Amino acid sequence: MDRAQSPSQIPASSSKYHKPYFTPEEVDTLSGQHQLRGPQEDKVRQKACSFLEALGARIGFPRRTTATAQSLYHRFHLFFPRKDFNYHDVALASAYVSTKMHDTLKKPRELLAVSYALRYPDLVAKSKNPAGEVDVDTMDPTMVERDRQRLLAVERLILETICFNFTSKMAFPYVIKIGRAIGAEKKLAKLAWRLAVDSHRTLVPIEYPPVTVALASLYVASLLLSLETSSPLHQESQVQRAQEIRTLLSEHGDWEKKFQTHVEDLDGIAHIVLDLLIYATTTPSANTSPTTPSSPSPHPSPRNHHLSSGHSMNEPLPYNADQLTRLKIHLRELDHKPRHRQSHPSDQSADDTSLMGKNEGSVRFLFAPPGFAKAV
Repeated sequence: MDRAQSPSQIPASSSKYHKPYFTPEEVDTLSGQHQLRGPQEDKVRQKACSFLEALGARIGFPRRTTATAQSLYHRFHLFFPRKDFNYHDVALASAYVSTKMHDTLKKPRELLAVSYALRYPDLVAKSKNPAGEVDVDTMDPTMVERDRQRLLAVERLILETICFNFTSKMAFPYVIKIGRAIGAEKKLAKLAWRLAVDSHRTLVPIEYPPVTVALASLYVASLLLSLETSSPLHQESQVQRAQEIRTLLSEHGDWEKKFQTHVEDLDGIAHIVLDLLIYATTTPSANTSPTTPSSPSPHPSPRNHHLSSGHSMNEPLPYNADQLTRLKIHLRELDHKPRHRQSHPSDQSADDTSLMGKNEGSVRFLFAPPGFAKAV
């Protein structure tokens, strides 16, 4: 049976609205449509995120560029099945769009050159480049052009998934600001930063606003620090303060209204992040939970030193899978009932993705549902 639409069935025009965040129910619906569940899907997702980490560190991207690329990768596969795309192509296109969003632009050939060095180490050994990069001019031009065209084709699809909205808000500055507001010690704030970095390996940043992600990172950091029962005398006050923050953020209070978030959301994010850390402890090659970022560039900017993708040292988190599992069980006994999140009546449903990536009719891309933004 021919499933192609006849000219009379193709809508003359339609509108698509940008959704900065999806409810967990919407994510489940979209993931179920494209069969994005299961350990194999999680493994591919972590491979893509590790690839973007390595790409960002090699080029010297600031942390915001790498984190946004990871979120764009996750968003893309809510609309397009993973089996139809090579994760390297989608990851590279996500990085390309992210460089435009954060004004750290690199040409497709530059991204491809670095990706070849990561994917094909034997080419680096043959390269005469003193920096250890692959010279694409010495490679098969047909292959390079084919890869470039695929990158640009996926870029167009990514732009449609974000409705050409190039705004992006990160949780990282809120970790510092909120940490100061609630009296977090430096050790807790550093750990929360690392967890905020790790959260971009999950769907959390496309499900919750950055303030909620930042609070959840501080909450999980306080949970992890409370596991440290034997600490040096000078660090006992830090652990005690972490326990106080853990108690504060685990209960309803005035802080919810102040930061416009809900304790139920922190519980949900905490379980997701702990699952990621458990995966990392049982799969060391996952390269999850990096150290606090610092610049890998030979000439780093002192002003942006703390925003870079690189890692100053390869120091894993000092927690094992048993500790993290017990912590999850403890949270299950204490956590709150999941909160139902209401979607805007004009928000896109899963059925609205039928024309995405197709040249059928005219489409108006809007930054938000009617009454919130103007059309692009």
